[in-house]
Amino acid sequence: MSSDTVSVIAIAGNPNSGKTTAFNRYTGARQHVGNYPGITVEKKGGTAHIDGKEVTLVDLPGTYSLTAYSMEEVVARRVLAEDRPGAVIDVINAGVLDRNLYLSVQMMEMGIPLVLTLNMMDEAEAEGLNINIKRLEELTGLKCFPAVARKGEGLDDSLRAALALAEETHGRTNPLEISYGTDLDNSLLDMTPIVENAKLLTDMYPSRWVALKFLEGDKEIIHRATMANKEASDKLIALTDKVTKHLKDTLNTYPEAVIADYRYGWISSLLRNGVLEIKDDVLERTATSDKVDAVLTHRFVGPLILIGILYLMYYITIEVGNIPLGWTQTFFDWLHDLAGDSIQSAALRSLVTDGVISGVGSVLGFVPLIIIMFFLISILEDSGYMARVAYMMDRIFRIFGLHGASIMPFIISGGIAGGCAVPGVMATRTLRSPRERLATILTVPFMMCGAKIPVFLLFTSIFFKQNQAFIMFSFTLLGWVAALLVARLLRSTLIRGQATPFVMELPPYRLPLLSGVLIHTWERAWQYIKKAGTVILGISILIWAAMTYPGLPESYHQNIDSQLALMAENTAGLPEDAHNLISTNLENSESSQALRMSYAGRLGTFIEPLTKGAGFNWQTNIALIGGVAAKEVVISTLGTAYSLGAVDPDDSSSLQQRIEADPSWTMANSMALLLFTLLYSPCFVTLVVIKQESGKWRWLFFSLFFNLTLALVVATIANQVLSA
Repeated sequence: MSSDTVSVIAIAGNPNSGKTTAFNRYTGARQHVGNYPGITVEKKGGTAHIDGKEVTLVDLPGTYSLTAYSMEEVVARRVLAEDRPGAVIDVINAGVLDRNLYLSVQMMEMGIPLVLTLNMMDEAEAEGLNINIKRLEELTGLKCFPAVARKGEGLDDSLRAALALAEETHGRTNPLEISYGTDLDNSLLDMTPIVENAKLLTDMYPSRWVALKFLEGDKEIIHRATMANKEASDKLIALTDKVTKHLKDTLNTYPEAVIADYRYGWISSLLRNGVLEIKDDVLERTATSDKVDAVLTHRFVGPLILIGILYLMYYITIEVGNIPLGWTQTFFDWLHDLAGDSIQSAALRSLVTDGVISGVGSVLGFVPLIIIMFFLISILEDSGYMARVAYMMDRIFRIFGLHGASIMPFIISGGIAGGCAVPGVMATRTLRSPRERLATILTVPFMMCGAKIPVFLLFTSIFFKQNQAFIMFSFTLLGWVAALLVARLLRSTLIRGQATPFVMELPPYRLPLLSGVLIHTWERAWQYIKKAGTVILGISILIWAAMTYPGLPESYHQNIDSQLALMAENTAGLPEDAHNLISTNLENSESSQALRMSYAGRLGTFIEPLTKGAGFNWQTNIALIGGVAAKEVVISTLGTAYSLGAVDPDDSSSLQQRIEADPSWTMANSMALLLFTLLYSPCFVTLVVIKQESGKWRWLFFSLFFNLTLALVVATIANQVLSA
């Protein structure tokens, strides 16, 4: 192996083990990020310096194993086998040593030179776990180092050891061989010589490991082996089928489960042999945690508690948030009047007051409620309850053809309100089955994301004042119902296939730290504010221009002027108030006609026959079209539309008051609007991410047009039924 290869060190680890923190500590700003060719898995590399040497580091995708269920696992395995780093630093969460060592065992079976970095040692010790590092080194034959990655402690020692190991081993060591019981051990003895004689992938993998992959049913390895030597591969498949049938008949199990059991058994034996000592008070806390879980994850009681928590979140958000909400609305009314009085140019005044303040201000006005909701969500996440929600909902998700791991993308997208579909779609990368992943990708946009919340807050505050929290809560549940029903439809038609098993580690309960909750709340709230100040601002200006231009022809203005002159002659004897009222009505007629004849007005009018059944007029159509760019634009567009077509040009009343005074809005079509907003096309950025994650344009167009059609049908039915 060349010296260049020796200087390449890979960093591996489970998700949430601190692997990325360690990588960032090593490399700092010396990173390059991209995607592996043809797939969406992130590829990160960088350089580090230790003892005067420059080291190339490769950050492997976070993964729990090296079995090819997900693209992350496939990529990690290929990098280890084909790129052959000199050594691997395996970052382990010391608090859950038994779970994290499963990946370590698999790398040891591949003959990978390994250094174990036991991260979060401070937390493990605080939780009452004593880990004997020297004993762990004796039993595994690996160099092991305690570390606290976020402080940089222990990382340099691991890197030095990895470099020394790379120079010593040149990238390969003797693979670990675990006994998997008489049945599988005998099969491996028969299969390994076949692999060796046919040289099936032995240039990259140990021969016993390749035979083991056949027993595990690893599709990628079996496919590659079949392409290399079909005759030898067929023999291995026949031996695999034979032992699989035997295990099914005798133990009612299958090879993959037996292999996993023996690996965990090996780890358990290792830890009990003087490596891990757990204090009595920790055992007591664990028992208490189990008792709490027995209630919170109960088959019947658990979902009821979850529903209660959801409702309580909305109740607190609305009851507490209504006070600061009034302050923000008053502020933007004052700002609107100030800009209107200060700016002399009519076009610039309209842009600032009608486009920017009425548009962006309508979105920013809901910041107090958004902050409260994010604060409550952060408490749930930091306490460890979210993981219990995923575990508890797996049984329900299986009915609809989804996987338990689909829960987290749903929650991230707004399953407990306030999320975003973009990271939700990206979070589906943890799903092993491509079919379950695709079904999840196409259904997470139905969740109540943070961008939809202002629309719901606005209309529920107008038409459902007495039951606002209940209506908001009901629509959140409705988003789940819609997603599950569509998933069942897709899994029964376009995306058929078997379900995969769900395994998840439940983190310990923690009392959330106020500082941590405030940081998480601010991060999310700032993203919302920043989006309003950038994306929403830009779209608001574009929509203002589309609502303002091309304007009315000069002949129309001349006609209005003639009517005003004629009115002055005919109303000379009338009171001044009556004269002003007639004048205002003529001017408002001119403003409304100008809005209707604008580019946006023409488009909204063009599609009005399609949306008439749902109770949407051309102004609402404009807002909903803008919502495809970003759902908050629905509010900003309505704000601009009502400002441009105001009944009184000097009236700076809030959007809520203007909609409330508009007779065209009823409880029926407002309910239809909320249903449409919940279900219709994902925003533009989400559509792009759907294409990236699914790898095909057709799923982008499917999500766009299927969701639009579904939303229009549901909204039309709702409006017709409620109107009747």
